[in-house]
This record gives sequence, structure tokens and C-alpha cells, in this order.
Amino acid sequence: MVAEDDAKQAELVRRYLEHEGHAVTVVEDGRAALEEVRHREPDLLVLDVMMPRAYGLDVVRILRAEDREIPVLMLTARSTEDDLLLGLDLGADDYMTKPFSPRELVARVRTLLRRNRRTAAPSPAAGPGTAPGPARAEADDALTVGTLRVDPVRHEVSVGGAPVVCTPGEFRILAAMAAEPDRVFTRQRLLAELHGFDKYISGRTVDVHVMHLRKKIERAPRRPVRLLTVFGVGYKLTDPAKGARRASS
Repeated sequence: MVAEDDAKQAELVRRYLEHEGHAVTVVEDGRAALEEVRHREPDLLVLDVMMPRAYGLDVVRILRAEDREIPVLMLTARSTEDDLLLGLDLGADDYMTKPFSPRELVARVRTLLRRNRRTAAPSPAAGPGTAPGPARAEADDALTVGTLRVDPVRHEVSVGGAPVVCTPGEFRILAAMAAEPDRVFTRQRLLAELHGFDKYISGRTVDVHVMHLRKKIERAPRRPVRLLTVFGVGYKLTDPAKGARRASS
């Protein structure tokens, strides 16, 4: 379920989630969100903070007080640390600030649903005479391309285990490309990842982000092996080890 009073924003989120295969219900205010959850609890709630009739933070507080364990992904224009901590303390599972990448939102929804299914699934009973084995580690939902690791939920990037600090724009580009390695992204497509359907930002914006990313994830930024230029088209993210194997074969 998507609870968002901005009709254009709600429609954008709905379209992306339906494209992913989800059935989506949209409501326009906090009270409607509470009523809908109580009537027919969805698998996950995408919840705007600033809504009429009841704020999103109040919706989360009430749902958790009613012992409802529905995963909640909050959306807000606010970005201060206090707002983020308050939402998480009240019981939100994840938080995204506007403007956000719809594709990153879909990735986070996918991760929250997987995590919730693992938590809800009963442990298989051991057969007769079967000794208990070690607990299975929780699956890693991060995106990996070679030694590059992008975690959409924790908003973390690392290369070979070393952390990489990215700006929000750099992270959105990297997360989108890491979700589809070796796919060529045009500048216009990457601008959409950055700014939704904003058509008034120069393609130079993408070039600047790519230049900064290369300084952070490439050993030799002037001779990139991960974040490559496809001349006349755009950029792609690839595993340099694959290229080395092809060259040696």
C-alpha cells in the first residue's frame, strides 16, 4: 500500500511497483492508511510523513501500538537526523528522503519483503537423529559487481571491503547501475534516476557524478575499468575481472 497525498508522486511510485509485479493500493491521507491496514493488511506500507488527517509518524506509532508488524518504508522531504531517528525509533523499517530514485525505492521494497518473509517463515523441523547445524546467516541483499558492493537499505558502498562515501546523487546512480551490471545507461536514463521526470537538468550533471564516482571506486580514474564510457551512448558498470578473463582466453 502507498499512502501519499501528492497525486503525481503516488502515481509514480504505483507505476514502478506495479511494473515490478506488485498489486498496489493508494490512499491519500493518514486516517485512510490506518483504516485500510486494519481492513486488509498489506504486505508492506510505503508511507509519506507529511499527510492530512494524520501524519505518517503518527500512523507508524499507532500501528506498532496495535502490534502490527507490517514493514514500513517512510518517505519525507525532511532530512534532518532527528527526523530520521524519530521515524526509526517509532518502528519504521526504512527511510527515504525526497527527491528519491524510484528504482532505489523498488529495490528497498524488495529487500524489506524478503527480510519479512525470512522472519515470518517457520524453521524446518530437524529429522530423526539429525544433529542441529549452525544457524544460517541472513542472506545479503546488497548489490555486488565484482568487489564493488552497494547496499540500498543501509545506503553503504564499499570496494574490496573498503568503505566509499558517496553523495545521495552518486549513490542513486551507482545503485541503479549495480542493479543491472553491464547494461548501458544513457545520460537521460541516469538523469531520471536522479530526478524522476525532471527534464530541465543538464546531462552534464551525470558526467560530473560519474567523474566523482571514478575517483572513489577506480584505482586509476583516468583509465577506468569498472565505470565505463560507451561512446555515443552513455555509461555502464561492469566487473573488471570478467574483462581480464576474456582478454586472457
